[in-house]
Amino acid sequence: MSADLITAPVRAMLVLGTRPEAIKLAPVARAMAHSPLFEPLVVTTGQHREMLHQMLDLLRVPVHTELDVMRDRQQLSTLTARLVDGLGEVIRTERPDLVVVQGDTTTALTGALAAFYEHIPTAHVEAGLRTGVLDNPFPEELNRRLIGRMARWHFAPTERAAANLTAEGVPDAEVFTTGNTVIDNLLWVLAEGTGRCLFRTGLRRVLVTLHRRENQGAVMRSMGKALARLADRGDVEMVVPLHKSPAVREALLPELTGHPHIEVAEPLGYLDFSATLAGCDLVLTDSGGIQEEAPTLGKPALVLRTTTERPEAVEAGAARLVGTEPESILHAAFHLLDDPDAYERMATAGNPFGDGHATDRIVAQLAEDFGADAEDGGGAALVASRTEGPGSYSTA
Repeated sequence: MSADLITAPVRAMLVLGTRPEAIKLAPVARAMAHSPLFEPLVVTTGQHREMLHQMLDLLRVPVHTELDVMRDRQQLSTLTARLVDGLGEVIRTERPDLVVVQGDTTTALTGALAAFYEHIPTAHVEAGLRTGVLDNPFPEELNRRLIGRMARWHFAPTERAAANLTAEGVPDAEVFTTGNTVIDNLLWVLAEGTGRCLFRTGLRRVLVTLHRRENQGAVMRSMGKALARLADRGDVEMVVPLHKSPAVREALLPELTGHPHIEVAEPLGYLDFSATLAGCDLVLTDSGGIQEEAPTLGKPALVLRTTTERPEAVEAGAARLVGTEPESILHAAFHLLDDPDAYERMATAGNPFGDGHATDRIVAQLAEDFGADAEDGGGAALVASRTEGPGSYSTA
């Protein structure tokens, strides 16, 4: 085991490109900014440029470097190459002590890969999620498995996620069960109390989000038809914040536009989305993050996918995996809207994803592993001990 003296504070480069990454890394960035032990350097890739601009200021996350890599309808291979190149240049310029990535996006994968190429250790927030199907969701399942081979710190949101990692050969000493930072940020935002709920009537309030690549095209068009039939009940008010993806809009707008009980909205800022989630009765989604947030607020979630890397919510009874077939979606939604007992069981199932203190555990673990010298409050020197092995780095 080797130890190298690093001048404090530890320079932590947090890489994010999508709105979910910003939401889940914001509490980590804020905590590091308030600590004398860390200097957070937030780098945005612009994968969700417009969505990020809506929210980063509100989340009190200043951006250090912004890349401009997105092109309309560019291929994943092109995006991946541009991100590795751009992030590699930032790492060589800034020389961070560690890189922090979150989840399973192309930004997260390329952040870890660029760090690996530059011999900088990576911390993976929300590590260990698996569906067991390599191309579902696509490309997220492959992305997170690859990050699992490169990261030095694996911050798993649940015991199941941690077990997935150790089963894949990640050393126990590099896996930490923390809970999910999305809960930390949701509670912080709701405490701010500045969001605007989009629901306007006393009808049953249904919030819908759809965006997954594997659902786009004919599958999403059929789901749009099912949503319109659900709104035809007459006792439902539906809000659909529409993803910016042209493929999503081409599939859903023809089915939903003009329905008297459906409000199709532009993507909501995080504060407004959180308020709208808190104000709904039922969630229909193919998002991963909403499966984690909804149980904290007591909102039953119907997951419009064939697989989920978050089975804990389903096992707890807070979510149901209903697939993408219109009849299955409608049957599950009608059941919850018409059966008060079934609804109550899901609404009170609780949240298996965390207690709002995941960030504290992550930052404390990094501080411990970088060996904060307490003699002068951590301001003079930090010692980074890095072991040889998979996902680990020497500093030679």
